[in-house]
Amino acid sequence: MPTASPRPARVARTAAALTASAVSLAVLTACGSSGSGPSAAPAAPGKPVSLTFWGWAKGTADVVAAFNASHKDVHVDFQQIPSGNAGGYAKIADAEKAGNAPDLFNVEYAKLPEFVSQGYVQDITKAVPDSVRSQYLPQTMGLTTLGGETWGLPLDAAPQALFYRKDLFGKAGITTAPTTWADFRADAVKLKAAEPSTRIATFFPDDPSTLEALSWQNDAQWFGTQGDTWKVNLKDAGTAKVAAYWQDMISSDLVNVMPSFSQQWTSSLVKGDTAAYLGAAWGGGVLKSTLASAPGQSGQWAVAPIPSWDGQPASGMLGGTTFAVSKASRNTAAALEFAEWATTTTDGIKARIGSGTSSAFPADPSLVPVAKSAFDTTFYGGQDIYGVFVAGAASIKKGWTWGPAMGTTNTSLTDSFGKLSSGGTLAGALDGAQSATVNALTGAGLKVTQ
Repeated sequence: MPTASPRPARVARTAAALTASAVSLAVLTACGSSGSGPSAAPAAPGKPVSLTFWGWAKGTADVVAAFNASHKDVHVDFQQIPSGNAGGYAKIADAEKAGNAPDLFNVEYAKLPEFVSQGYVQDITKAVPDSVRSQYLPQTMGLTTLGGETWGLPLDAAPQALFYRKDLFGKAGITTAPTTWADFRADAVKLKAAEPSTRIATFFPDDPSTLEALSWQNDAQWFGTQGDTWKVNLKDAGTAKVAAYWQDMISSDLVNVMPSFSQQWTSSLVKGDTAAYLGAAWGGGVLKSTLASAPGQSGQWAVAPIPSWDGQPASGMLGGTTFAVSKASRNTAAALEFAEWATTTTDGIKARIGSGTSSAFPADPSLVPVAKSAFDTTFYGGQDIYGVFVAGAASIKKGWTWGPAMGTTNTSLTDSFGKLSSGGTLAGALDGAQSATVNALTGAGLKVTQ
């Protein structure tokens, strides 16, 4: 959705604060706040501070229960909400506008700049010491540092990965996972030839995040700042190459086109009509929980690095979530105590993965061994899938910036993707999203260059 119109005075103040060395999102703070936020509300004598938290990630209820059992000074009241784009973000936005937002909520990296620009998120810079910041993977901390200020704590990283059916690949004479996108296309042809109903993967018309991650992997830069101006370029060379490749894969009928995580998609996996899934680290748990009970699935799936253009390790991030403190919260210290515990402690990550369905890749690299030991890889034939994720995390390209109107950008892309079967193209979708995004930013009073 478009960002709310900022107050002109705040826009001017933000623009004046920009420096030539600013490579982050300082412009977006036009609607944001500064400082470390309100002080925590005092609890009644002998009682813990009680704070409210909304989230949707798998294992979250277990994390909250473990925290409450081990902490006497803070009590977290958790409410499960739909995932962000399935209604969670709308619920948070409505609560913020109504003045009854939770103290803490989950927000994905891509949505964080928009929530900051709308004034929903508290600046926690002064409340987060460098000793805490240094615990997180730099690429994730970079995505929560906007305008030189900290607006959230990373929960996980989401390096890309390729999940594939070893048996289907083997029947087509494919003995190793593709390492380049050229190999990937060649394997798609082999799979279709071996079994006419089988396609190597699926293009999700309802979810632009895969195209965004693949563009990120190819050194695209959709957003940036120059002085007091936003740079928007959804049609740079890196993106154009990715779009042309996938347009060819779609036009050549080498991939399925169906909604993400739908019954149709799940059925295609079970029947062997889809042989691979372009996902991220968290997809290991999703795929396992989706297919573990289906016959012929367990032990047949494997994980490989996402293919790259030159065969060298390279990844974007497909998703990933943060903890953000609500602008109006008076429980900042307590909210951060919980968020830090959930993201940087052994007990926190064990609680999240203990259910056996979540393959969360911690934003704190020191916790990867804990996550690895807690995740049962029987579904993947005992493969060390976390070894693949570690290498993927190390190869995440630096410098990617999310824009402050990703709701508008993604809505435009999704609408256009829905027309792929009736003459629409990925290049046309990017053209439309470019125009829609620029209009949203200029409509919000921000300077834009293309």
